This record gives sequence, C-alpha cells and structure tokens, in this order.
Amino acid sequence: MVSILYYLSTGITIVVILFIFFKLPEMQTELKMLIVAGILGVETLLLRWITKRAKEKFLNKVNMTKEWVNTGLVAVVLAWVIMSFIIQAFKIPSGSMMDTLKIGDHIFVAKFIYGVHIPFSKKYIFPLQEPKRKEIVVFQFPLDPKKDFIKRCIGVPGDTIEIKDKKVYVNGELQEEEYAIYTDEKVYPNSRQMPLMYRNRDNLGPLVVPEDFYFVMGDNRDHSYDSRFWGPLERGRIKGKTLFLYWPPKRVRVIR
Repeated sequence: MVSILYYLSTGITIVVILFIFFKLPEMQTELKMLIVAGILGVETLLLRWITKRAKEKFLNKVNMTKEWVNTGLVAVVLAWVIMSFIIQAFKIPSGSMMDTLKIGDHIFVAKFIYGVHIPFSKKYIFPLQEPKRKEIVVFQFPLDPKKDFIKRCIGVPGDTIEIKDKKVYVNGELQEEEYAIYTDEKVYPNSRQMPLMYRNRDNLGPLVVPEDFYFVMGDNRDHSYDSRFWGPLERGRIKGKTLFLYWPPKRVRVIR
C-alpha cells in the first residue's frame, strides 16, 4: 500500500507540474511558480509520512525522491522570489516597439526599481523611483491582464498630453523622440467617423494624465496599440523597467 501511494503521488506530481508549465501558457509565471511550490510542499509532507511507514529495502528510493523534491521546492521558491520581486526575462512578442526592440528579442526587466510588488494585488512597497518619461516599461495589459505589454512612458501623473499630426507635446512642449518611427505617411484626423484604429493615432487631446496613471506609447507609432486607444495605464499594472537586451548576441545592449 505504501509503495502504491509513493508511485501514485510521485507520478501525479510530475504530470501536474508538466501540465502547468506546458499546457497553461497564459497563466502568469509567478502564479505558476507559487502553485508548483505548493504541490512540491504537499509532496514533501506526503513523502515524510511514507518514509515513516516504508520498509527498509524501499526506504532508499523514498529518501532519494524526497531529496529531489526538497531541492526542487527550494529552487522553485527561489525562482519565484527572483521573478516576482527582482528581475525577470521577457520575449518581445510584437513589432510595436521597433526599431528599439524587435520581434523575438529577449530582455531582462528590473522589477524592484519601481517597488516590491505585493502578490495578487496592484500595490508596491519600497520603490526606488517612480516611472519616468521615456523609460520603457513592462505591464499587465489593462484589457487582458493575462498578457504583458511593453511600451515607452510618455506622460506621468499630471502631465498634459497632446498629439498634433503625429507630433507629441507634453505640457505644451514638442518632444524630441529620436526613437520613434513612422511607416505610414497618411495623417488621420481625430474623428468619430474614422475607424477606431486610426481615430486617435495621429491627433489626440489635450488630455491630463490622472493621478497614479501613466501615458504609454510604442516606438512604432503607426503600429502600436497603446494609451492613445485604451487610455492611461494604472500604476499598479506596471511590472518593471527594461534593463538590457541579452538575445540575440549581436544585439546585446543596455535598453534606452
């Protein structure tokens, strides 16, 4: 009976962990890590119970498995702490930040700079700084929190944002944006008669960024779904600041 329970629990643990990592791609990584840590914790307790009742010839196998589970539990907890509070790797999924960041680029994002995130909330504690203009940030997409977006911070709380014929003004000052690219020569008016994808693209505002919100835009201005269309970004959804690009090797650099 003890041996059956051992094989059954070990098998179920492996299958469930593999399912979580490979069959639930939309689940947040931090949540995956937390669930896996819980599963390994339960398996550790179960193996302790089995150890007390296992026969001597079966005991070595149980102890070895227990060591692997304990090692895995420590590794998962450490990975969860690092990815939740310190630094995390991201892959660029779209061309909205071209030419600064291209599809398939791999980057590291510092999560501690804007404060330590309290899990399962929108609150942060001990921030080193607040997001600044022109910094590139990774955040939960407001319309689908399961997805992470990456954009450049254009306006901070209290700023007045206005776009005139694709030119961006912050507090009445024309912005020098050497990072921005435009691939469509057409300039569309801000009109309700225009399709939504063009309505606010080239002309917008003026509008004031609310407290605890930020105005973000992609560097690929004619092909970016950003604050021009879905509004200012809530502070609590910002995950971190981009640090550097580490893959592909020929593009390794600090991100600015």
